[in-house]
Amino acid sequence: MRIKEIIWQSRRDFSANFECENCGNTETFKGYDDRFFHDNVVPALKCIKCGKSRKDLGIEEYIETQYPEGFQV
Repeated sequence: MRIKEIIWQSRRDFSANFECENCGNTETFKGYDDRFFHDNVVPALKCIKCGKSRKDLGIEEYIETQYPEGFQV
C-alpha cells in the first residue's frame, strides 16, 4: 500500500488514502508521520482485497516526512 492522498494532517498525526500497487484497491488509514511509520508500518500494510503488502511485492521506496526526525512540532 502506498500513500495516494493525505486527507488531513495535524502535526504528525494524519489520515490518508492508501492504494495497493498490486490490485489498485484504495483504503483509508490513520498514521503517524515519522521514520518508523514510513519505514516499517507502511511496507507491512496488507491490502484487504488481494492480501499483498509492499514487502510481499518487493517494493522499497524512501518516503519523506513533513518534519525532520527529532523536530519538535
